[in-house]
Amino acid sequence: MKKNAGGLDRGFRIAVGVVLIALAASGTVGVWGYIGVVPLLTGLFGFCPVYTLLGMNTCPVKNRQS
Repeated sequence: MKKNAGGLDRGFRIAVGVVLIALAASGTVGVWGYIGVVPLLTGLFGFCPVYTLLGMNTCPVKNRQS
């Protein structure tokens, strides 16, 4: 799986994911807040399936694998 999410993109995804999960756990936004798992995982792994479908890549290193 090639990384297609760069550092700033990954950091933003992780932050949004953690905030959404925290809000859902505290009962502030309801159960739908657990959708924050998606940006959290894409940020941690550096891979976004939607970017692949759209042909996007924010990772500065070409052909990086992990």
